[in-house]
Amino acid sequence: MVTQPPPSLADVPHRIGLGLAALGRPGYINLGRERDLPPGRDVAAMRRRTHEVLDFAYAHGVRYFDAARSYGRAEEFLAEWLDAGGDRPEVMVGSKWGYTYTADWRVDAETHEVKDHSVGVYDRQLAETRGLFGDRLDLYQVHSVTPDSPALTDPVLHRRLVALADQGVAVGISTSGPRQGDAIRAALDVGVDGRPVFGSVQSTWNVLEPSAGPALAEAHEAGRTVIIKEGLANGRLAERDPRLDAVLAPVAEATGASYDALALAAALRQPWVDVVLSGAATEDQLASNLRATDVRLDDAQLGRLVTELAQTPAAYWDHRSRMPWN
Repeated sequence: MVTQPPPSLADVPHRIGLGLAALGRPGYINLGRERDLPPGRDVAAMRRRTHEVLDFAYAHGVRYFDAARSYGRAEEFLAEWLDAGGDRPEVMVGSKWGYTYTADWRVDAETHEVKDHSVGVYDRQLAETRGLFGDRLDLYQVHSVTPDSPALTDPVLHRRLVALADQGVAVGISTSGPRQGDAIRAALDVGVDGRPVFGSVQSTWNVLEPSAGPALAEAHEAGRTVIIKEGLANGRLAERDPRLDAVLAPVAEATGASYDALALAAALRQPWVDVVLSGAATEDQLASNLRATDVRLDDAQLGRLVTELAQTPAAYWDHRSRMPWN
């Protein structure tokens, strides 16, 4: 019996959410982290920084916050912030399971996270997430689903996920890799007794890698919530780069927008998008990201950004795989 309907991100007042991938751990693949993070990056310093950015986000209308078991202590930091803040109306909390954080708070770790979409990992990580958030968990997603993931084919796992949805927690997937479209379409077909299992999709989409767009449009048409991650391509679309300036600079000048706001505005303009995540690590970055909602891109400008900057999925994901943790 469904105790309450799963929440919907369509109810979130601000279309930009905050992802905690860059805040919950000392090492990540975003560019510029040596400038962005507090000296030493110890747990206490990163906790303070996370809480400062969360405070700023909430004060400026952000209501969806996205973590994961593999984001170091992101869930812990977010839960502490929620505990300390009293009543914060409209906040929605999402997290993800399927990767285990293994870096032990080291930037130079050989392996930062290990992927496993088995039922056993789901059971363990759901208990860990519930232990931090209790009944404040609104959305739980399978982390980085690819077409070969057992999360798309394991009926035992599917029944576990439906049971979670019956407790009022929305269930979804996130996707990664050059075949995101295939993973999204496969997820749309997953059901238990005629009932769809996955109600949301979180995927990488940006003007360098827009290939998931058609599948995300299908997901939206099928009633799924669509969340966009990596809208700045792990910082590549926020930094000056002669290879991108020829396209970005004229549009930025015409719109009066910074590169980051321009890139996020391009994602927000997609008609099938519900929420676009900022991955900001500082208040200034988040303030700049939030200006994306005020950018007015016309069809020609949007078309130029996507047409002239898009890479092949293979090239984009190969580049991403070679970005260093820093």
